Amino acid sequence: MQRCENRPTAFTFFAATRGALRRARFVACLAAVAFAAAGAWATVASAQQQPHKLPTIGFLGATTPTVWSPLVNAFVLRLRDLGWVDGRNVAIQYRWAEGREDRYSEFAAEFARLKVDVIVTAGTGAVLAAKKATSNIPIVFAAAGDPVGTGLVASLPRPGGNVTGLSNQQMDLAGHRLELLREVVPSVRRVAVLGNVDTPIIPMEMDSVQVAAAKLGLETIRLEVRNPPDIGPAIESIKGRADGLYICTDPFLTTQRVRINTLAIAQKLPTMNAFREYVQSGGLISYGPNLVDLFRRSADFVDKILRGAKPGDIPVEQPTKFDLIVNLTTAKALGLTIPESFLLRADEVIE
Repeated sequence: MQRCENRPTAFTFFAATRGALRRARFVACLAAVAFAAAGAWATVASAQQQPHKLPTIGFLGATTPTVWSPLVNAFVLRLRDLGWVDGRNVAIQYRWAEGREDRYSEFAAEFARLKVDVIVTAGTGAVLAAKKATSNIPIVFAAAGDPVGTGLVASLPRPGGNVTGLSNQQMDLAGHRLELLREVVPSVRRVAVLGNVDTPIIPMEMDSVQVAAAKLGLETIRLEVRNPPDIGPAIESIKGRADGLYICTDPFLTTQRVRINTLAIAQKLPTMNAFREYVQSGGLISYGPNLVDLFRRSADFVDKILRGAKPGDIPVEQPTKFDLIVNLTTAKALGLTIPESFLLRADEVIE
């Protein structure tokens, strides 16, 4: 009788193979779960290390933080009223050109590289630099002269492109400023017009002043400057030749306003300016839009853009508040008596 050997059958082989496959699948599932869990924790850790990026405003200041402090405060406070708080749900990055035209392009290019959500600035030169740096990032100007004539926008009601903001009517007010100067100084016959011709809007403003002066029967002397060393010789050249000095405002001359006023007072020259800062620093009279109000209103433009509006669809707005400022201390230094009727119309009298 033959002895039977204990050999594996086809059934036992199949059962063993199926068990091995089950174990392999189980191990694979465990590995997949572990891998998914590791990925989830890595995602959480990455989110904790890289917080959600806040919408960012690139604020390009044309002069200095000190000069623009009231303007920045008005802008930031209005943003807060609209629900935007710096550091909480929006970030504001500031850059200060200190009146140097060459820094506009530098900072505008930096904002373009940082891909900020909107650029806010003021002054034609700064806006043009920002527009050249980017055609995609929205740009809001808090104040700019002749936005259409300088090519900032296609039209006031339909700006088009990526730029919008508020006009400061820089050239439109030339005639009224000369009338105010003549009201205070009835003897004025010849007015010197000082301007930084490297700023795109200023040659246009100087032309407007000359046209307005001619209509009033006044002669003009054009003083073109580009750098700080130009200012002294320019004002010295009109000694005994002019009865008044009209200053075409731009960021560069704003940084030089104390020096300009000192030189003018030394020559007994009454000055006409566009903004309060000049009169605070020794100028005689200023008449122009309220810059604090313009910067406050610029926050409304930013709010609309951050909520999805296109800058090209937001109409350019005009000033609604204008300030007449007189410096009585300067008037006394010049030997002038300001008419009482004039002082009663002034929004502010500095003594």
